[in-house]
Amino acid sequence: MFSRHKRKAAFLFAVSDLILTALSFEAAYQSRAYLPLERAFYIVTPVKVLLLGVALLSWLALGLLWRVYERLETSEPRAALQDSFRQVASGILVLVGFLFLMKLDVSRLFIALFGLFNLLALIAFRVSARSARGYLRRRFGAVSYIMIVGTGEAARRIGRELERGEDYGVRLLAFLDAEPAAATVELERTYFLHRLGELGPLLRRHVVDEIVFAVEPDRLASLGEVFRLCEAEGVRTRVAVNFFPNQRRAYLEQLGPYPLLTFSGAPHDEIRLLVKRALDLALASIVLVIAGLPLVCFAALVKLTSRGPAIFKQVRCGLNGRRFHFYKLRSMREDAESRKAELEPLNERDGPVFKMANDPRRTSLGRYLRRYSIDEWPQLWNVLRGDMSLVGPRPAVPSEVDQYQPWQRRRLRMKPGLICLWALEGRDRLDFETWMRLDLEYIDNWSLLLDCKILLRSIPMVLSGRGAS
Repeated sequence: MFSRHKRKAAFLFAVSDLILTALSFEAAYQSRAYLPLERAFYIVTPVKVLLLGVALLSWLALGLLWRVYERLETSEPRAALQDSFRQVASGILVLVGFLFLMKLDVSRLFIALFGLFNLLALIAFRVSARSARGYLRRRFGAVSYIMIVGTGEAARRIGRELERGEDYGVRLLAFLDAEPAAATVELERTYFLHRLGELGPLLRRHVVDEIVFAVEPDRLASLGEVFRLCEAEGVRTRVAVNFFPNQRRAYLEQLGPYPLLTFSGAPHDEIRLLVKRALDLALASIVLVIAGLPLVCFAALVKLTSRGPAIFKQVRCGLNGRRFHFYKLRSMREDAESRKAELEPLNERDGPVFKMANDPRRTSLGRYLRRYSIDEWPQLWNVLRGDMSLVGPRPAVPSEVDQYQPWQRRRLRMKPGLICLWALEGRDRLDFETWMRLDLEYIDNWSLLLDCKILLRSIPMVLSGRGAS
């Protein structure tokens, strides 16, 4: 259904979550306070407010991270149970961790009661989400009446979607066309088919909130009078962009007074991308602080065991092809680049990438550094600078990018990363085309949760050195 309906529903479910969590917190507090136990229970008001705030923020953040509120519209009871248990269990862990960090002594029974009450409340609400959704719509939203201009296959597909959206408060009224070939349009129901010339009288006789134009692109120019009539009447109009079938992401932006229909080959949600950047900065800073001294020690070992600089610097392609200097601990001999041409016949990779399992240019220490990805640590500086992200397609050298096919260049539309999806699926064992397709799969399915999963899955693979060469 329309994305604005889904956003409204997700907002209402999130608010409901906060209310239920606050009520569960107070119910657990009162229950523990009145239980006839040996130790009296009491939390001073400032600490109580602080704990409730942490709980509410944690529950909300977890719900948004895992897109719980977006799924409640259509989720089955089993999925609602799983989401509720995961959210409450993780939230309780966050709360316990906060208590430990702040050195606050709070009743364990109170925490357990809070988790239990909250779990039961969320499950009860979410299992009945369908009926709750209907109530919320009847209470907070009016029904929207919609007409469709056009009778082709695109118009019929949109009509069927609108029929399925009745739970969202949407009602399809009728179809319109310049020269109707029939009196009705048959979908799940039968709808009248009116002439476009009758639109003015129809708007006066019926409540019409929106009109969807689902016609061939060459007909749009001839519908100027119809658009002007809708604007004069204040009727919201939508145009089905079915003439760009391969565009997955489309949205409208405003440049001054000019509306621009925008297509994007990569994620464009500025809020989530901003959160991704904030996580990059926080995690990269923490890891650099922890790994700073070991990094200096490894750099010294590189310098002592082979000739050349400890840090290898190379130009790579970043977001949308931007060039930047990429840093690694040097794992090869000083003359590695000049010897690449003579080793080209021994390349074990297809495509423009050069890889050898037993590359003779690699130093003895370099084999160890590469196996456990220690040579990648300096790229945390690239993450802090904004050249890279923790998770994303690996940055390629310009000479490789010059040989990409057009569909492969779309991997440049996401900021490159330290860790990527294809590395988890086989690291150096994958062929070039599979590598490219996995990068595009990551871009098409990107979410903050996917980044978290990739980061967590990468830890045991890096520590074990599996798949690296």
